[in-house]
Amino acid sequence: MKSLLLTAAALLLGAATYAQDAVQDTKKAADKTADATKTAAKDTAKATDKAADKTADATKTGAKDAAKGTKKAADATANATKTAAKDTAKGTEKAADATAKGTKSVAKKTAEGTEKAAKKTGEEVKKGAEAVVNH
Repeated sequence: MKSLLLTAAALLLGAATYAQDAVQDTKKAADKTADATKTAAKDTAKATDKAADKTADATKTGAKDAAKGTKKAADATANATKTAAKDTAKGTEKAADATAKGTKSVAKKTAEGTEKAAKKTGEEVKKGAEAVVNH
C-alpha cells in the first residue's frame, strides 16, 4: 500500500507540476498576445494617422486646384464678356454711324425736295400774280 500511495503521490506531484507548467505557459502566451496586440494597435494608430494626414493633404490640394480652376473659369468668362461688350459697342457705333449717314442723306434729299417745291411754288405764285396783274 505504501507503494501505491507513493505512486499516487508521485502522479499527483507530476500532475500538479504539469498543471503549473500549463498555467505558466498560458500566462506566457497571454503576455505575448497582449504585447502583440499592443504593437499592432500602435502600428494601426500610426498608419491611421499617416492616412489621415495624406487625406488632409489631398483634400487641401484638391481644394486649391478647384479654386484655381474656378478663378480661371471666372477670368475666361470675364474676358469673353469684355470682348463681347467691345464687339457690341463697335457694332452699335457702326449702326449709329450708318443711321446718322442715312438720316443725313434723307434730310438732305428732303431739304432738296423742299427747296425744289418752294421754287416751283414761288414760280407758280409769281405766274399767278403776273396773270392777275396783266388782266
